[in-house]
Amino acid sequence: MSDLGKIRHILCVASGKGGVGKSTTAVNLALALARSARVGVLDADIYGPSIPTLLGVSAGTRPRIRGGKKMIPIQAHGLQCNSMGFLVDQSTAMVWRAPMIISAFNQILTDTAWSDLDYLVVDLPPGTGDIQLSLSQGARVSGAIIVTTPQDLALLDARRGIEMFRKVAVPVFGVVENMNMHICRQCGHAEAIFGAGAGDRLAADFGVPVLSRPALDPAIREASDLGQPLLVSQPEHSANAAWLELAQAVAERCASKPAPSAPKITVIDD
Repeated sequence: MSDLGKIRHILCVASGKGGVGKSTTAVNLALALARSARVGVLDADIYGPSIPTLLGVSAGTRPRIRGGKKMIPIQAHGLQCNSMGFLVDQSTAMVWRAPMIISAFNQILTDTAWSDLDYLVVDLPPGTGDIQLSLSQGARVSGAIIVTTPQDLALLDARRGIEMFRKVAVPVFGVVENMNMHICRQCGHAEAIFGAGAGDRLAADFGVPVLSRPALDPAIREASDLGQPLLVSQPEHSANAAWLELAQAVAERCASKPAPSAPKITVIDD
């Protein structure tokens, strides 16, 4: 029997393309929410799991098995988490076809012994593929957060992500415009090296808010590489304000609506 019924809100963190900081956003959103709630993280990127590295989980760590089937979530920085990265060697190439990917994802989702959680943050793989559809069909998803950078190319893919969630009746809470500004470590000068205003245009086109604008700050990258996110290692760092702002916006959206029932998906030829 699945333990998903113990979770009040399932949140999808998604992006149209890779390299926009989606996993970093998912981890920091979870940590910010965990300041006042019970939170878990599910790494749904079967091909390229990065949550174990971002949370500083030692290589070779495996979840304990209960009752011959249920996986006990790994504890990291106060979060419950599970990932394909815990189940296979991180250097192993996952050369799987779609049915195997879907089966592996569904097993991690439903065979993890989540305890009572206020939020489960799901770090989705880039794009609009099988895992996104499988999650939307098989779980009560409260909402999706779309991560993009200010570049026009990233925005094109982010549009596809928003459209996909709307087609499967998952509310889009809003947009995170990541790497909004580059902060110079030497002088503190802020420069929009990827452009400016694109996130606002995307949000306006779809009638959703820009939830947060995290900066392109070297401290975020360094802390992530070490598995010691800024919210843990440097809680007073100015860059954390963006993650706290995001968590507050997401919590407010969840509080304003009851946990949803699983959507009925209809595929049409358009």
